[in-house]
Amino acid sequence: MKVIGITGGIGSGKSIICSIIEKLGYPVFYSDTEAKRILVSNKEVKLELTNLIGPQLYKGEIFHKEVLADKIFKDESIRLKVNQLIHPKVRESFNEWMIKQDSSLVFNEAAILFETGMYKQYDATILVTTPKSIRIKRTIKRDNTTAEAVLDRINNQWSDDEKKELADFVIINDDLTPVLPQIEKIIGKLNC
Repeated sequence: MKVIGITGGIGSGKSIICSIIEKLGYPVFYSDTEAKRILVSNKEVKLELTNLIGPQLYKGEIFHKEVLADKIFKDESIRLKVNQLIHPKVRESFNEWMIKQDSSLVFNEAAILFETGMYKQYDATILVTTPKSIRIKRTIKRDNTTAEAVLDRINNQWSDDEKKELADFVIINDDLTPVLPQIEKIIGKLNC
């Protein structure tokens, strides 16, 4: 079994690419979705985050992700502490999930695969790239946010050029270039 990491900046369309991969019959673990689940359901994490960020993060059972996003995209030390808290738990969930898979390839979608150094633990990595203008439009529509907020997040992530240096494969998801042939070609190479 080969383990393949899939990453890309906010609004790049990682989820679309992953859904196509799933339709082709390969299992995909969504690290970002798992991280969100942990943020709202893990009592230890909730307590530590409340101590770090403040009581405004959780109002009863309601998690205010915008409060967390505001803090982590404006304060590097908080972002590092949150990552140190969440990432090991996501990795543990991934390892438990992976054991249950029966496929020649398994995929792990993660937004900050290169930034955390996790890419070193995969057999290969795929970077999904999209022009910044499209990423901004997609994210505004998806998150009902502002261009300024999206740019803040983009500017706090590595650039595609930095990620390309480390990626084994690149998928162009610019709404013009067909993605299915790109995915099929990569999967063909991975299955060799």
